[in-house]
Amino acid sequence: MPVGVPKIPYDIPGDDEDEEAAWVDLYDRLYRERALFLFKDLSPETANHIVGLMIFLNIDDCNQEQFLFINSMGGGVMHGLAVHNAINFVLPDVHTLCLGVAASMAAFVLAGGSQTKRIAFPNARVMIHQPTSTFIQGYMEEVIMDTDLVLKLREEITNFFVQRSHKPFWMVFEDMERDVFLSPEEAKAYGIVDSVGLQELQELQGLQELQELQGLQELQELQGLQELQELQGREGRK
Repeated sequence: MPVGVPKIPYDIPGDDEDEEAAWVDLYDRLYRERALFLFKDLSPETANHIVGLMIFLNIDDCNQEQFLFINSMGGGVMHGLAVHNAINFVLPDVHTLCLGVAASMAAFVLAGGSQTKRIAFPNARVMIHQPTSTFIQGYMEEVIMDTDLVLKLREEITNFFVQRSHKPFWMVFEDMERDVFLSPEEAKAYGIVDSVGLQELQELQGLQELQELQGLQELQELQGLQELQELQGREGRK
């Protein structure tokens, strides 16, 4: 017997405080908090659902960051590219978080998240491999065209992982010849994720905040020095 999706109370923004909270679907409530989920294979329906939500949330508020949780064995190449393109299209940063497994095109989506905001949890696994063709029968010309498309897509995906991992093209190309499963630490070394678990992310964000604070202090010191020089210049002219 399938488990039903529960409904939870939710106060709709702008409604009268005296009105009772509306009961909404659990996932609708999570979507309102910018939490998205790739928990299925990348089919046309799944990809369109995620892309539509990302664009809607971008229009609703382009300043709130989005969070894409991933536990998927992959799916269609073009569907993964659609989600990947949407991540780069929307204005807010998109966190990608691998909870269980991110395989095939799901790994590509995971790696496509905003820099410094891609996470693999300690027991997660990431798998990369070359794209496959599902063309079984047809005219020879169609088979050749399909083969050319797969080769071009493989080159695009390989170049993306080369860009993120800073590894030689030939090394990534050979790794993708077969199914390669990576631990979170190996995925981090490969450039697919930036941190393992939330602790490293918090430390990284803390380091960034410290650098920003140091930069602000240096700017204030520079401004103070400029004001002092201007004051000395005015006194010299007197």
